[in-house]
Amino acid sequence: MKKVGVGLLAGVLVPGAAWACACGCGVFDVGTGLMLPEGAGGMAFLNYDYQDQNQNWSGNSSAPAANNGDKEIETHFVTLGLQYMFNRSWGAQIEVPYWTRTFNTDVNFGAPPANVVSRNWNGLGDLRIKGIYTGFSEDLSSGITFGLKLPTGSDNRDGDVVDRDTQISSGSTDVLLGGFYRHQLTHDNSFSWFTQAELDVPTLKQGDYRPGLEADAAAGIYYNNLSLGRVKITPVAQVIGSWRGRDNGAAAAPDDSGYQRVLLSPGIEFHLHPVKIYADVEIPVYQNMNGNQLVAPALVKVSLSYMF
Repeated sequence: MKKVGVGLLAGVLVPGAAWACACGCGVFDVGTGLMLPEGAGGMAFLNYDYQDQNQNWSGNSSAPAANNGDKEIETHFVTLGLQYMFNRSWGAQIEVPYWTRTFNTDVNFGAPPANVVSRNWNGLGDLRIKGIYTGFSEDLSSGITFGLKLPTGSDNRDGDVVDRDTQISSGSTDVLLGGFYRHQLTHDNSFSWFTQAELDVPTLKQGDYRPGLEADAAAGIYYNNLSLGRVKITPVAQVIGSWRGRDNGAAAAPDDSGYQRVLLSPGIEFHLHPVKIYADVEIPVYQNMNGNQLVAPALVKVSLSYMF
């Protein structure tokens, strides 16, 4: 089987969570690395993602912090997963996320004096189960993913302080649909390119809150011919785009949810079979937020995987 380079699909496309209002944490998993199938067999992986949403943003520019009652949302995301390809065409994947979140907000916002309180909590996130099909071509360079996000996390922690869009779980059952393609950019296989996308469609809701539909996509290039001893080193450069619609329902804040954004993401992968380590940083270069929303100056990802 002809290989076309590094995986470039950590989590094989997984969408998101919430920016407060509406965070879109799925961008961590679209366009990252490591996990595009290369044949029958399995992979266990552990991902760590981090973002600190501490800047208020309105429209396409920063806005005064005084315009937003939410002051900071800091989140550590840890995801344990398993992917298994039963043959060259069909596979499955499961992801079990665990989040640790700190939330600072003014509970008297709009009615001075200010009273900023802090909440810290952690717990199981929303489970993701997917099917994978890569039978379109002999080199497995293209494929589709399909599955569900299940509301296994908590969506009612300190409900008097924490809004629904800031909970660990969205409380919704979502349909996940994605696709990917990769190919050589040069005849000597020194450079390859890839593109991928995923759509997250909330279907069943709880508590009169439905998160906005979210679409994430990425395109990038990577260099294949770099190594240090037995370790293959793969630099990656990518552009990531996200679009999310407004939340809706009595428990939602539609005026302060929904966005469009573009991020640049340099990354690097180290591969010493059967272990891969991938890391990147995702830097927003364009953000357009409805209302007032907290954004992070950068998003960070590290992933460890073991092939078997």
